[in-house]
Amino acid sequence: MEIGLILPMGDDDRPGVPASAASILAMARAGQDAGLDSLWVYDHLITVEDEGRTSGLWEAWTLLSALAVTTERVRLGTLVSCTGFRNPALLAKMAHTVQELSGGRLILGLGAGWHRPEYTAFGYPFDHRVDRFTEAIEIIVRLLRGEKTTYSGRYSQVDGCELLPPLSAGSTRTPILVGTAGERMMRLTARWADAWNVAWFGTPNERFTQLRGTLHAACDAEGRDPSTVDVTVGLVVGGRERPGRVPVEPAAVADVLHMWRAEGVRHVIAWPDPTDAVGVEAFLGGAAAYRAATTAAP
Repeated sequence: MEIGLILPMGDDDRPGVPASAASILAMARAGQDAGLDSLWVYDHLITVEDEGRTSGLWEAWTLLSALAVTTERVRLGTLVSCTGFRNPALLAKMAHTVQELSGGRLILGLGAGWHRPEYTAFGYPFDHRVDRFTEAIEIIVRLLRGEKTTYSGRYSQVDGCELLPPLSAGSTRTPILVGTAGERMMRLTARWADAWNVAWFGTPNERFTQLRGTLHAACDAEGRDPSTVDVTVGLVVGGRERPGRVPVEPAAVADVLHMWRAEGVRHVIAWPDPTDAVGVEAFLGGAAAYRAATTAAP
């Protein structure tokens, strides 16, 4: 099972959480040095809290490009990139470029978006998000598979589009991950994606079991073997006190990683809340303990 960390993006002003780009890149390098398999960014433009407070974030793909050239081994991903913020062919081109910069380490996580205030603030349409996603993911996947693509939809069009120049030797086809819990999006995951992400969890629970069943049903409907879709889970370490949340303690983190491995999950992506030195160090310590135990097991 692979283990990843979601990086802060500059929108969390709690004490000790990196906010500058330089400090976020430093956390990324520390995570790589600690042996993590992956590092992830999230793609929002602003966040507006219930009380009306607005926070801003660094732009995800710009930061991802910096990560691509300041890390060497660790995989890089978007959890997830909103298809409503960018023309789908351009988004594919951006992913293709980051794949080149990173030497083949990108995982392209995609989603339809959900936070209306950022759509309104930046002038993007919020309607028919799944319909728009349906068109976008087909264009993106076909382009990233190397196809010269023509597509005429209600929301998106391309005409003889292809991604050039080709990736250098050693770079690989970009894997597609979709983050969703909705039935229509599950069908699109089964049709187009290499991996599925569902969040946010502490310990495995009934909700996870039900959603995995929905994915399997979607795969059956698409004529696909469910075992060919990697299951990935977003894990909260710390955060608000709710049943199943993981304490900020290395032993607790190691225990819950073993639980998710037993569920057949291929990749756990952790969000320490807050993502400060205490939370990250506890998570890294738990990941190391988990790795030591699984390596020692017969």
